[in-house]
Amino acid sequence: MTDLIACLSTGKGTWIHVKGVISGCEWDNIFLITNEFGREKFSSEKKVELLVVDKQLKDKISGTEAALNLASGTGKEHMAILSAVLKLGLGVRLVALEKEGVKEI
Repeated sequence: MTDLIACLSTGKGTWIHVKGVISGCEWDNIFLITNEFGREKFSSEKKVELLVVDKQLKDKISGTEAALNLASGTGKEHMAILSAVLKLGLGVRLVALEKEGVKEI
């Protein structure tokens, strides 16, 4: 399986999308990059680790690649997350929630 890294930020309906991605597949680990508001308010039936933007992913990813969902958040947040993932040398599979379930795009 694969670890999931997703941006959990602002935007109408984006938390529903992120929840769908979380529940749509079996993941080894789930890391949500968020802010203090997201850390305090987001809940999930699956075990997730909420990382506030200023924390790092280093030593948390279990494999050599990660599924990445950027449906929530801003361009600056997306660039910061992508930069952090690439600096770790991870391969990236972009995933999104579609009508048929979670799909690699």
